[in-house]
Amino acid sequence: MSTVNPQPLWQPTPERIAEARITRFQAWAAEHHGAPADGGYAALHRWSVEELETFWKAVTEWFDVRFTTPYERVLGDRSMPGARWFPGATLNYAEHALRAADSRADEPALLHVDETHDPRPVTWRELRRQVGSLAAELRALGVRPGDRVSGYLPNIPEAAVALLATAAVGGVWTSCAPDFGARSVLDRFQQVEPVVLFTVDGYRYGGKEHDRREIVAELRRELPTLRAVVHIPLLGTDAPDGALEWSALTAADTTPVFEQVPFDHPLWVLYSSGTTGLPKAIVQSQGGILVEHLKQLGLHCDLGPEDRFFWYTSTGWMMWNFLVSGLLTGTTVVLYDGSPGHPDTGAQWRIAERTGATLYGTSAAYVMACRKAGVHPSRDHDLSAVKCVATTGSPLPPDGFRWLHDEVRDDLWIASVSGGTDVCSCFAGAVPTLPVHVGELQAPCLGTDLRSWDPSGNPLTDEVGELVVTNPMPSMPIRFWNDPDGSRYHDSYFDTYPGVWRHGDWITLTSRGSVVIHGRSDSTLNRQGVRMGSADIYEAVERLPEIKESLVVGIEQPDGGYWMPLFVHLAPGATLDDDLTDRIRKTIRTQLSPRHVPDEIIEVPGIPHTLTGKRIEVPVKRLLQGTPLEKAVNPGSIDNLDLLTHYQELARTRP
Repeated sequence: MSTVNPQPLWQPTPERIAEARITRFQAWAAEHHGAPADGGYAALHRWSVEELETFWKAVTEWFDVRFTTPYERVLGDRSMPGARWFPGATLNYAEHALRAADSRADEPALLHVDETHDPRPVTWRELRRQVGSLAAELRALGVRPGDRVSGYLPNIPEAAVALLATAAVGGVWTSCAPDFGARSVLDRFQQVEPVVLFTVDGYRYGGKEHDRREIVAELRRELPTLRAVVHIPLLGTDAPDGALEWSALTAADTTPVFEQVPFDHPLWVLYSSGTTGLPKAIVQSQGGILVEHLKQLGLHCDLGPEDRFFWYTSTGWMMWNFLVSGLLTGTTVVLYDGSPGHPDTGAQWRIAERTGATLYGTSAAYVMACRKAGVHPSRDHDLSAVKCVATTGSPLPPDGFRWLHDEVRDDLWIASVSGGTDVCSCFAGAVPTLPVHVGELQAPCLGTDLRSWDPSGNPLTDEVGELVVTNPMPSMPIRFWNDPDGSRYHDSYFDTYPGVWRHGDWITLTSRGSVVIHGRSDSTLNRQGVRMGSADIYEAVERLPEIKESLVVGIEQPDGGYWMPLFVHLAPGATLDDDLTDRIRKTIRTQLSPRHVPDEIIEVPGIPHTLTGKRIEVPVKRLLQGTPLEKAVNPGSIDNLDLLTHYQELARTRP
């Protein structure tokens, strides 16, 4: 693996390395905490996992984390699950997110963009005022530390204000995007029993207005714990009976009062995709998220007050929470509410240009869609401000790296990153001081003891293994909601290797320190004992212009055999004839291996995804194994349930 891409696609200049915040942090940590002054990032990373407590102490000092009561020690208990970070300490996440308002009151904290692509600023002063007013109103409504506050909201400034006001009073935030149907929202919110619901009357997407008032009425009926509903008239309608008006709750000129809560006090609840059952309600802490995001955004993403941070996301995805945390570094955060491809595929590049984004994040799928559609970002837009394009959601294929390099800028820092909702952060990805190799993530992140293990728990280099993390991270869940004995939490990550986090991805750690992600290990293909990641197959097949998208599963047969079909969704006008079938097989055979060649290639009307855009391999596999649809998948978690009936019918008719 380490010899595949010997020449880097991109190398930071000596000036860029010297200016990077991570370089300055390393020099400071060497002086004050015994970090290695030499040896670059690799030495710093080794120190950060070997001296875990010293590293995280250094992070809190470097970023001037304000503890209102001091901690007794950095790590009270380092066992997983159950690690206790900074016991005794109290603080407030929202207080840190609004600190820049003191020095940069009239500069933009948020830039709000809708499908008109005209950025509208919200200054730091105005953001702090609205948070102060809303926090006071939440307290007046009886919201107390630990109470849940929910948002059925698009990616608009009101959502960020509501999150920060909730955190300010010590409440627990949770959100869903308004394209989620009522059942999907209730599967999430009913678990946590919110006392307040912030909601819009509808949203705009793809040039159309989508009225959600009936769904909001259903949510109100089905959430009996609600004490208040707050109406945000995005489409201009009047507040329904009994609802409060957003404008009234945010009108006062009030300085925020920040509840000082324990380090491990819950900040928000995120949800797993829930494709095979009720979504896991993942609880992360105020302090854990604060220090993890300061490290990730301030050191790895190299963000500071002069930056503008744009990531295409919705409030139903952890990347929205991560994006809002850009405020912690004093960065201006770009909130885009709309379709990723309206009015055309190149829309996100236009937004990056219009907002002066310095770090632009998107999905690997969007990059590949731009490549296929013949989009030319740098030809059509001024992207001179963009220093880094980051991708997540799935591994960025090698062709995606090359396309960004060729079509955006040849000195572009490309950061393919990988993490998870489970930690609301990255295990591996962006390092501003390291080279970028095609198809590879730059390195494991600081403080993250990332390993590749074989089934017996032996470490692997330059070989595919399970992604495991052998040290606790501050943003690991403090618990799952409604999991009183912790068994669901334990079984999700710690049942394979006791005391070690197993994430469920196949990974290669290369001998030069970079990382390759091969897709989910729970849907892994296993031909004749050789394990393969589905991402490798998608990357090869979807280079063919006729293939819009694909899905591959491997199914153990009752007779001991193994059936591996490849489902293809064709581009308009394409036909799955003998010629295309042969080219698909030849592509896989020559670019991957004969073992990767599917047993059948089957045309389908579309590939089903989770609501956050990930292909659902495991439920399709279960359907093809004969599992009834209602048991194979949670219907509310799928973007197009009708597509699954095609796979169900195939299972029924297949001999």
